[in-house]
Amino acid sequence: MVITFGFGFYGETTQAAASTLQAGSTGGDVWDLQYRLKALGLFNQQLTGFYGTHTKAAVQSFQRNYGLQVDGKAGPQTWRALKKYSLNQSEMDILARVIYSEARGEPYVGQVAVGAVVMNRIQSERFPDNIRDVVFQRGAFTAVDDGQFWLKPDKTAYLAAQDAVRGWDPTYHSLFYFNPKTATSAWIWTRPQNVTIGNHIFTD
Repeated sequence: MVITFGFGFYGETTQAAASTLQAGSTGGDVWDLQYRLKALGLFNQQLTGFYGTHTKAAVQSFQRNYGLQVDGKAGPQTWRALKKYSLNQSEMDILARVIYSEARGEPYVGQVAVGAVVMNRIQSERFPDNIRDVVFQRGAFTAVDDGQFWLKPDKTAYLAAQDAVRGWDPTYHSLFYFNPKTATSAWIWTRPQNVTIGNHIFTD
């Protein structure tokens, strides 16, 4: 099931929990937490904004999967990891737009691969630690520079975004990609090439 929402991300900032969330907590931060866990495939209930037993169990699964203290509470350490390995609603919209504008027409695995590059950059110390700064970094993505980023993504782009967030990385941890037929940068050809998928070469 693909998780789709609206596109109201323009001008927003990355949401941060003001305090530790735990069983009984309510509000927008809990909704954001549930969305992230749902995007990772760990929370299979409706988003309610209430921190109940299902949310606690999903948090414990996340903590276990990422080597954190398993206490079922969303404290600072858990939030830091969530923001590194997951996206919230508006950030998922951004990823789907990147995938659609950069890779529509590519095979599905190629669309997931573009999403994986974005996620790899968020997790890399060489790039900003949030998707907005990664995507809107000057010259980072052709589709942002030429305006195609603002095209409306299709369902396939959202599915590819979801798969990338859930950890499918067909690029072997690549941080860059390019189309050899259209690339004008001499520098990109100097990068170690990991794999070719569709019309793109993925590199370190």
